[in-house]
Amino acid sequence: MPGFPAFVLGAGLGTRLRPLTDDRPKPLVPVFGKPLITFAFDHLIAAGATSLLVNTHHRAEAYDTLLGTVHGRGEYGGHPLMLRHEPVLLDTGGGIANIADLVPSWPLLVHNGDVLADLDLHGLIRTHLESGADATLGLRRAGGPLQVGFDPAGGRVLGIRGEPAREAPLQCLFTGIYAVSPGLLDYLDASRPNPLVPALIRMIADGRAVGGFLMDAGTWWDLGTPDAYLDAHGALAGGHRLSYLPGSWPPRAECPHATLSGFNAIGDGAQIGEGASLEDCVVWPGAKTASRVRLRRCIVHKFAGRSADGEIL
Repeated sequence: MPGFPAFVLGAGLGTRLRPLTDDRPKPLVPVFGKPLITFAFDHLIAAGATSLLVNTHHRAEAYDTLLGTVHGRGEYGGHPLMLRHEPVLLDTGGGIANIADLVPSWPLLVHNGDVLADLDLHGLIRTHLESGADATLGLRRAGGPLQVGFDPAGGRVLGIRGEPAREAPLQCLFTGIYAVSPGLLDYLDASRPNPLVPALIRMIADGRAVGGFLMDAGTWWDLGTPDAYLDAHGALAGGHRLSYLPGSWPPRAECPHATLSGFNAIGDGAQIGEGASLEDCVVWPGAKTASRVRLRRCIVHKFAGRSADGEIL
């Protein structure tokens, strides 16, 4: 199967994760010190992506800082990486239309930047190519809101949120991972905020082919909330593996002058105070804790100077 370009959505505001996203977009929050968006990059490259595109908006400068791009251009894993800034947030559909001139070839595989996944991308892109659909959505039968009506026999999406069709053999979760062809652009507008779902509903109503591909096997985590973010760290520390990362990953937290229990992720340059006690915590690169502080199920992104239980510091 030939390679393909990929677009990773990086412009979201990350409101559910504030204050963690005050100084960076949600796709750049660290997972065991590794920016979340780079998991999408690794996932896509392992499946055959030949180039990477990212849209930016909130705290766009953080991309250059954490990904090493210069004026929005660089590389990742030996593959070209290009960022396109949105001064006005264009939503998902507008974001796709806004980078269409940068797409070297079609189809384009789109991946939400705040999703941590390990799914059958080969099957998704192959199904899209074979079906001739304008868009093919990666779907799961469980794991979140089941808002996509899907006919697995015909491979077609019949409705989303009950429109235009209210009944379908299956109701599925939309993973935020999908393949698109240029026909989708007929329903998108790069000049204004343009959500994707209404465009897909109009396509279905017009008889255009919107396909689906079931991706029930494999990892799919939406890290949009603090609890989900911590739970993913716990699963990875507990031995959950991602096929596109080395078997030795994630790194094991060590701090001889502190007491660590459960899972813990301690980023590069983090400073843990003498006698501190951490249980099921994530300490970001460069963050600090006070001495003898007791923390349980906390995310330390700047400074933790007092005891907490399940509190974001």
